[in-house]
Amino acid sequence: MDIRPAAPDDLRSHGADLRSVYADAFCAPPWNEDGGRADAFVARLGSDVRRPGFTAALAFQGEEVVGFATAWVTPTPFPADRCHPQAAAGLGPGRTEAWLCGAREVDELAVRPTARGTGTAAGLLRAVTEDAPGGRAWLLTSLRSAEAMAFYRHQGWTQATHPSPDGHGIAVFLGPRHPARTLAAQPL
Repeated sequence: MDIRPAAPDDLRSHGADLRSVYADAFCAPPWNEDGGRADAFVARLGSDVRRPGFTAALAFQGEEVVGFATAWVTPTPFPADRCHPQAAAGLGPGRTEAWLCGAREVDELAVRPTARGTGTAAGLLRAVTEDAPGGRAWLLTSLRSAEAMAFYRHQGWTQATHPSPDGHGIAVFLGPRHPARTLAAQPL
């Protein structure tokens, strides 16, 4: 697997590939997103690349794009869009600001099913977080995917929020070098 940093022009030139990888990764269970979400992801990349601290990586198998990751620095004040309010509710305002604002936020990580188990996702995750300011990297993921939750734990990420075990909602994970990872509440 060949993992490369991706500049905004690289992302634009591979837009159809990124849409295809997104659909392969997220339109199947447990995510069950529709094709419109894949289209929306590609459309929002145009504005995402202008976010402070934006970084991205692409994974290639030969000439085929088999995975990607995008990340940026979380602004202050903490965003109120998408799943950010759930993350803030799980951590509380003080920890949200101290732990997440100014940290590298992994926004998307997707690999084709054929690339799973090959180290591609781990390589992409490292590529977009290895130079996180002060080691401060974080992400959120849905509780719907036990596989994603186990993957992040296996990569040394620490689950910092512990929603009810009903299979709904999101969990915040702190990266392996995040200074607050030892302060995160452990599940009962």
